[in-house]
Amino acid sequence: MAKQPHLLVEEGDVHDIALIPGNPDRVDRIADQCDDAELVSENREYRIVNAEYEGCELTICSTGIGCPSAAIAVEELHSVGVDTVIRVGTCGALQTDIEIGDMVVATGAAKEEGTSKRYESETYPAVPDYETLTALVDSAEARDETVQVGPIVSDDAFYNESDAYVEDWEEAGLLAIEMEAAAVFSLARRRGMRAGAICTADGNLVEGTQKGADSDEELPEKAKNNVGRAISIALDTVTRL
Repeated sequence: MAKQPHLLVEEGDVHDIALIPGNPDRVDRIADQCDDAELVSENREYRIVNAEYEGCELTICSTGIGCPSAAIAVEELHSVGVDTVIRVGTCGALQTDIEIGDMVVATGAAKEEGTSKRYESETYPAVPDYETLTALVDSAEARDETVQVGPIVSDDAFYNESDAYVEDWEEAGLLAIEMEAAAVFSLARRRGMRAGAICTADGNLVEGTQKGADSDEELPEKAKNNVGRAISIALDTVTRL
């Protein structure tokens, strides 16, 4: 099989399970918790590292921002043999009782984005598979970590999330908003892959806070710390799968 045009990998270059953060720098942060980390390729928003965690081989691949680039990553990872993808990202809380730094495990993602709709009707559910979802929750419980578990929304327009949208999402009981999960879940289901997502809240849109709003840095300190804890949960999930 030819080398994939964006990830620059071919069959045999990567492992069966991939953690897929959005931020390329988070690839390195995940790798820091692993052994034998080795850079495989780097191109545009995509950075790929192979590593080992507690005897389990895994791949870490950034997806960049948004569903279009995440879909490219999932498609190309599937083409070279990856069968499980777990998003490890950040999100904005949509409920008043979710604080900055809280972790959310998604049971599904509303499709407020355009990419998944090019593959299927928006009435089809964007959901993780049960095995990966359960493994994420069990891994959190084993670490005595509290995670919020429930539906989220994936949106394309970071700077156009109006009060009306936020109020509607809050009323619907959606826990958080991010920009990749709907495409990841939908594509994984269609390609016969397993998928899940754990995200750390970096702001609360109901309370009027977004990441970077009160600091020169992208993430608040508490969110930075808890991203590390979410990474640990995701890595433990790899060992369960």
